[in-house]
Amino acid sequence: MTRLLSLPAALYRVAVAARNKLFDWRVLPSRRFDVPVVCVGNITVGGTGKTPHVEALVAALAGEHRVACISRGYGRRTRGFLLVNEHDDPRRVGDEPAQVKNKFPGITVAVDEHRARGIERLLRLDPRPGIVIMDDGFQHRAVTPDVSIVLVDYHRPPRADHLLPRGRLREPVSALQRARWIIVTKCPPDISPGERQAIVEQLDPSTGQQVLFSTMQHGEIVPLDGISPCPLSPDTPVLCLTGIARPDAYRRHLETLSRHVVPLAFPDHHFFSARDVRRIVEAYRRLPPPACIFTTEKDATRLAAVPLPPEIAGSIFYIPVEPRFITPADQLLDNITTHARQDQ
Repeated sequence: MTRLLSLPAALYRVAVAARNKLFDWRVLPSRRFDVPVVCVGNITVGGTGKTPHVEALVAALAGEHRVACISRGYGRRTRGFLLVNEHDDPRRVGDEPAQVKNKFPGITVAVDEHRARGIERLLRLDPRPGIVIMDDGFQHRAVTPDVSIVLVDYHRPPRADHLLPRGRLREPVSALQRARWIIVTKCPPDISPGERQAIVEQLDPSTGQQVLFSTMQHGEIVPLDGISPCPLSPDTPVLCLTGIARPDAYRRHLETLSRHVVPLAFPDHHFFSARDVRRIVEAYRRLPPPACIFTTEKDATRLAAVPLPPEIAGSIFYIPVEPRFITPADQLLDNITTHARQDQ
């Protein structure tokens, strides 16, 4: 199978290289705006922890700056520019923008498949944002960001991966050179300085690039309905319900809380249908009581938008995750706020 995919991957490489050259040679235009634009993205398909890192930036910046987030709104059933409100259906705006808006109702969140157009619309608002975070915009080169951050999964080094469709790389590893900051995510909390240095040498950053390391930490258990107590104990059967790119780490965390974890996985960004709910109920019924259902925060955003039968509505819980920087992120935040001060 790998050999069969080598030719499509080679053709994909040529297409990506040609597109990037057209931007490098300014044949294709790229806009810079008079407000700091922070791009958070990756060169792989899903699973690097992008949304938690975007939320961490929002949390760090929103106290002193008017922050806006713009994303494509992956998987939404609408098109064009939309402002996201706290009660939006994820099917209208995308699950990640809906999650960010619910968590940070005081900031502006918008979606537009054309990020340059979306930023232009954001800058017409009154008051206009002081910082724009462009979520998943690394390949959207029609915008020239002031600060570019690319995330790399510790468990999937890019130099050990391959281009689509053979592997999960959206771009060749050389594309990392466009980023000012590289964050290696999902590291073991106790990663040694020696291993960090080995990863830096493997990434081979250029002059001026900086590499940071982060790990994921889990928060408190949250009931989907906001009120139900969680019966979780080491003996509680758990249905691990996921619709994310790489659910293994989440399942492994649940296995530290319960000895009886049964996975039920859907595709990434999956919007749950009535048929899916019936499948979830059937899987839940196969577990001995008192069982419960655990899902991710992103999946909880989508589940909250569909009718759930009483049988499971009070038995669904999620565990928020947030990044904790192993190497200090002060210089990254200073880099962003310096641009913000320059544009005031």
